[in-house]
Amino acid sequence: MALDASFVGRSWPPRTYRVGAEKVREFARAVGATDPVHTDVEAARAAGHADVVAPPTFPVVFTWEATREVVDDPALGLDFTRVVHRDQAFELHRPVVAGDVLTTVVSVAEIKELAGNDVVTFRCDVTDPDGGSVLVSTATLVGRAGEDA
Repeated sequence: MALDASFVGRSWPPRTYRVGAEKVREFARAVGATDPVHTDVEAARAAGHADVVAPPTFPVVFTWEATREVVDDPALGLDFTRVVHRDQAFELHRPVVAGDVLTTVVSVAEIKELAGNDVVTFRCDVTDPDGGSVLVSTATLVGRAGEDA
């Protein structure tokens, strides 16, 4: 089933996430980020940060939650049982640290067909309370063609 191309360019309501120090530590352990700035507040402060610093891929924790709202919209037409994650990128404008209150706005950047598969790219713009850009995340998912395609 082809994806609804009218979703391209649409944005969804902002979602807010408070970055917790223990969440940063858990994520750092899970991905093997061993720099003490990720787990030790004193090491982070010595490096010039207010609190522990999230590993660069940590934003997937909250950007995926925002993206999932779009993915789960039946009007998009994406069969999540047939999805593979093709690509993920983070353009960090500053480090994410514990205590940050971040707002994510997700939009659909592109929809296309590739070899009978549906390909959709999502963009998440993440800002701080003053509206400053913290990061931009993009994720591309592929809805594999069915057996009958």
